Amino acid sequence: MHSPLQHIDTKEVELPETVFIRDIEGKVFQSIAVQCLSSIEGVALLEGNFIDSLLGRDATEGIKGIQVEQDPKTHSVSLKIEIKVAYGISIPEKAEEVQMKIAEKISTFTGLHVACVHVIFKNLISVKSVFSHEEKILKGGIPFAEDVLREFSEEF
Repeated sequence: MHSPLQHIDTKEVELPETVFIRDIEGKVFQSIAVQCLSSIEGVALLEGNFIDSLLGRDATEGIKGIQVEQDPKTHSVSLKIEIKVAYGISIPEKAEEVQMKIAEKISTFTGLHVACVHVIFKNLISVKSVFSHEEKILKGGIPFAEDVLREFSEEF
């Protein structure tokens, strides 16, 4: 039997390159950011408000105050983080600490480039709140952002 494919040079046949795809959900980035914030003294995530509870918004929609945008073309991620800062803390220094720690951890864990970490200070943590959190710490309690982490830990 004579096959017409015997005369084809295999060097002329080009196979398409294999494409490897890796998707990382926004909740992963949010979780990494929460872990980072929990290790930074003097900052806290925003809590949900009364309207959120009335509308039935909960942790399944994401963590309040952390928005994530991914750009698959450039393999980069941008974060917008809304936090509260304790009274008396230097905001520029705290912003740099938050940005550096989050960018470092996300790059390390995901292999993606962090294009932007936009930190928005929405409110101050009152001196009274700071003292109550310090009392919790002295009694073996949980500081600042770890309260939020504990609240969402069942989900992650």
